[in-house]
Amino acid sequence: MVQVKAISLFSGGLDSILATQLIVNQGIEVIAFNVKTPFGISKRDGLSEAEVTIGQLNVPLKIVTVDKDYIRMLRKPKHGYGKNINPCIDCKIFILKQAVKYAKEVGADFLFTGEVLGERPMSQHGPALRLIEREAGLKNKLLRPLSAKLLPETFAEQRGLVDRDRLCDISGRSRKPQFQLAKEFGITSYPSPAGGCLLTCEEYSKKLCDLFEHKKTVSSADVTLLRFGRHFRVGKNKIVVGRNETENKTLRTLKGRSDYYFELPDIVGPITLLQGAKKNREVIQVAAQLTAFYSDAKIEKVKVNYGKDILNKSITVIKPTSREEIDKLRVGEKTITIAMSTQ
Repeated sequence: MVQVKAISLFSGGLDSILATQLIVNQGIEVIAFNVKTPFGISKRDGLSEAEVTIGQLNVPLKIVTVDKDYIRMLRKPKHGYGKNINPCIDCKIFILKQAVKYAKEVGADFLFTGEVLGERPMSQHGPALRLIEREAGLKNKLLRPLSAKLLPETFAEQRGLVDRDRLCDISGRSRKPQFQLAKEFGITSYPSPAGGCLLTCEEYSKKLCDLFEHKKTVSSADVTLLRFGRHFRVGKNKIVVGRNETENKTLRTLKGRSDYYFELPDIVGPITLLQGAKKNREVIQVAAQLTAFYSDAKIEKVKVNYGKDILNKSITVIKPTSREEIDKLRVGEKTITIAMSTQ
């Protein structure tokens, strides 16, 4: 007999773990497939959820990285955003298209996901599931093992590649059926159901919207920087202020070739980055004031060193005393003009 081969769309969450185990239990060869985007949240030692949880399943994991194409999709998702800047439907379609390419490379017979009918309001109701599989080129070809008995038969079931009777009829937002199934399978390690994507986070979404608004070409380095520091907008310039020693070190490594960086010479304080094509005296002064504000300086006038490659320049500024002035410049606020007192 010819061995049946399937591709699991594997996020590393409980649903994808259970769906994979259901298919493995039928003697089918499974390859777990994961698309790594710049917006995933590392769980342990810099590893993604997929990398952390795959070890308890006897299947290989294939990870692909497609930052540039994903960011392009994210700027103008055909089906819009969720509550924040999460394009859940377009994201599913994007990932499935990557999986289809890989399935052809390895000669897989079918693809399946851990989606549960009715679990997520934006992307897992009936019409959305049909839309996703159709636009991914998988009409009647995408198996969803956890809800299969509630959905029309797929190609894999009709051809006898998978036994429909051994699949599930789970639906809705309750996780109790999944917990019970995990217990039956002896699966004890899995992440909580939320918190795996930065695009669902309000604060991060505001930073990303600001970035898209002010920069035509956005790189993976640009979106990585959004994870760190306090972000301020002054006209077309961006200022990023480190929050602790670890972030200060990270900001040094993420500094672009044309960025300025700021630091107090003799006082504990943050590293600050200044980005933008036109770094005039006014915006340099604001960056220095922000550096002083978040430092341990106890004096009114503070000397701040700055430069591009080395700290070869300095400016003395008045340390702001009002957080209200500072907050007017925070990304997400309406006011983005220079608002702080000058020397």
